[in-house]
Amino acid sequence: MRIGPKYKICKRLGAHVFEQCQTKSFSLSAQRADQKSGGKRKSSSDFNRQLLEKQKLRLTYSLTERQFSSYVKAALASGENPTQHLFSNLESRLDSVLYRAGFASTRRAARQLAAHGHFEINNRRVTIPSYRLAVGDTVRLRDGSRSSALFQIDERLKEHRPPSWIACDAEKRECVLHAAPQWGTQDSVVDFGAVFEYYTR
Repeated sequence: MRIGPKYKICKRLGAHVFEQCQTKSFSLSAQRADQKSGGKRKSSSDFNRQLLEKQKLRLTYSLTERQFSSYVKAALASGENPTQHLFSNLESRLDSVLYRAGFASTRRAARQLAAHGHFEINNRRVTIPSYRLAVGDTVRLRDGSRSSALFQIDERLKEHRPPSWIACDAEKRECVLHAAPQWGTQDSVVDFGAVFEYYTR
């Protein structure tokens, strides 16, 4: 998916959208720009606010508009808490689980690892980043990929702490989705309510 200039997007949507923007230099640049403007922000309409929140969430997971809108529509039609439903579905994706488990340092890298077929789900090779895991599914590094330098156990992986719904074994290079992902206000800086407002306006 073609995204565009990441730093320009981060300045508009926030550094959390892309990991490449979460650096000290970007933070200092954003502070200087804010000081230059006197800390003033242009007022925006409800539509612009909803659009920005939608773009934040969509780009965080590197989804096309068509993919993301289908997730949102499914959440709205689920009859459940739409925020929880949407968050759970996004975090149950194979690329999201690989990222959360610490096998990749960025979501985009996790997407590539999944697409290249480096991992198995319940002993079956999967090459679809959007593959949705069910509770109890085991994600394991394929034997053929274990010799790759990408998957050598280092201190980062050993010290990585995944969210409560994922149990990992760094030595075995595997993890289990042992519970449905649970959304909490600490899990996102995106206003989910504005996202749903955008699609129901």
